Amino acid sequence: MNARQPTNKVSTADGYQQVTVCRIENGQRTDAVDQVANEVPVALVFNGISHAVMLASPLDLEDFAIGFSLTEGMVDQVGQIYDVQVVENPQGFTVELDIASECFVRLKEKRRNLTGRTGCGLCGTESLDQVLRPLQPVPAQSPITTDAITRALLDLPRHQLIQSKTGATHAAAWFDRSGNLRSIREDVGRHNALDKLIGAGVQLKGDDLTDWQQALGFLVVTSRASMEMVQKTVAAGFSVLVAVSAPTQMAIDIANRFGVTLIGFARPQRLAIYSGVESVAIEIPNDQYKKGST
Repeated sequence: MNARQPTNKVSTADGYQQVTVCRIENGQRTDAVDQVANEVPVALVFNGISHAVMLASPLDLEDFAIGFSLTEGMVDQVGQIYDVQVVENPQGFTVELDIASECFVRLKEKRRNLTGRTGCGLCGTESLDQVLRPLQPVPAQSPITTDAITRALLDLPRHQLIQSKTGATHAAAWFDRSGNLRSIREDVGRHNALDKLIGAGVQLKGDDLTDWQQALGFLVVTSRASMEMVQKTVAAGFSVLVAVSAPTQMAIDIANRFGVTLIGFARPQRLAIYSGVESVAIEIPNDQYKKGST
C-alpha cells in the first residue's frame, strides 16, 4: 500500500460493554452487571461503491477490511490496496478502501451477479464451479509437532481478552512452529476473526512479515472449520489449520485439494487429523501438559 496514513485502532475495551442483568438461580433473583460483546454493522466501500455490510466487533477494522479484500478475491495482493479509512457513524462503521482499477472492474462485474438475489449463502456466484476460488495449492512445510500444537492450545485462552470478559467471541491466531503466539485477533464472527488476522499479517514489517509471507507455523481458530475458513487459510498461504471444533465435509475436500493439513476437535494432547496426516509429527506429551488436558 502506498503512503497510507495510519488509522486509529479501536481499543480492546470497545469490544464489550457493561449491561444490567437479572440473574435467577434456585428461584432467587439477583440484579448484577454483565459484560457483553459489542456487535456493529460495518459497511465495506470500494472506490466509493458500497459492496457489503457485515456484522462485526468494532475492533481492528482496518485489518478486517484488508483481510476480507484478500481472502474474498477483491484484490490479489495487498499492494493493490492504496488506502484504507475507518469512519465511525451513528449506525456503525464505514471502511472506505481505494483499490487498483483492474480490481475495481472485476468487483463491479461481481456486483452485477448479485442483482435481484436475496438470502444467498455464496453471493455473486453464477454456478457451482465458481464456489471454489482459483487458488494455488499451499507449499508444503516440514511436519508440525503435536507438542507445538499443545503449547499453542494451552497458551491461547490467556490472549482471548474479549472472550474472557464476555464468552461471546471467536479468535484466530498465528503460532510459530514451536507453538509460540505471533498474532491474534478476536471477533463475534469466526470468519471476521480470521480475516482480521490475515489483514494484520500482511501488514507486518521486517522478519515478522517475512515469516508470515513464508507461512511459517500454523493457524488456530476457536470455531468449526467450514469450507470458507479453509479457503481463507489457503489464500493466506498457510498449510496447517487447527480448529477446536469440527470440520465440514466440504472443508476436508478443499483441504485435500489444496494441500492443507486440517485438524479438528483440537485439545491439549488430543486432536483429530482430517487431511495431511503426514504433516503432523506425533510426540509423547510432557508431564507439564497433563494438567491442561481436558
